[in-house]
Amino acid sequence: MITGLRSKLKQFIKMVPKVVFVLGGPGAGKGTQCQNIVRDFGFVHLSAGDLLREERANPNSQYGELIENYIREGKIVPVDITCSLLERAMEESGKERFLIDGFPRNQDNLEGWNRRVASKVQLLMVLFFDCPIEICTERCLNRGAAGSGRSDDNLESLKKRFNTYQVETKPIIDYYQKMNLVRRLDASLSPDEVFNQVKNVLNESNLQ
Repeated sequence: MITGLRSKLKQFIKMVPKVVFVLGGPGAGKGTQCQNIVRDFGFVHLSAGDLLREERANPNSQYGELIENYIREGKIVPVDITCSLLERAMEESGKERFLIDGFPRNQDNLEGWNRRVASKVQLLMVLFFDCPIEICTERCLNRGAAGSGRSDDNLESLKKRFNTYQVETKPIIDYYQKMNLVRRLDASLSPDEVFNQVKNVLNESNLQ
């Protein structure tokens, strides 16, 4: 009987999603590094921005037009929509470990996450890709020129996005820093050099 209880307990513990937040300015290389982490460490990559864009493109979505307006203006989509999409994606994946990219991005996001999702998951850490705005801007403009298909990869939208990041997202990083959950990475380096930093952080945390 005790063995059976232990087995059920292990199954229950295993079902609790383990989450790593991935934060940094536009063009800091979050998406590229998330792909590397998925490849080498077996995480599922959930980009809040990608989930919102997919929902925006869904002709049957009740939120599509609203999301489009927020993204075009460089504003942050209401948290209840984003949390709903993240929860749905985690449930549908059937997996255990998740990289949540680009979230939480402001105080409203943080409060919504803490209210709706935090008690259902284990937050392992926050990967903070720290990169100067000048480098991020150049990367985003090059990405747009190469045909990224993103309506916000232009100078006007980038100015709004960087302002939003500085004013609203940096305080969230500071919040988690006080909880000793932030792992800062120098994202101004080459992708390979940045990933070496990432591997060191994840290996030190026994997340092989």
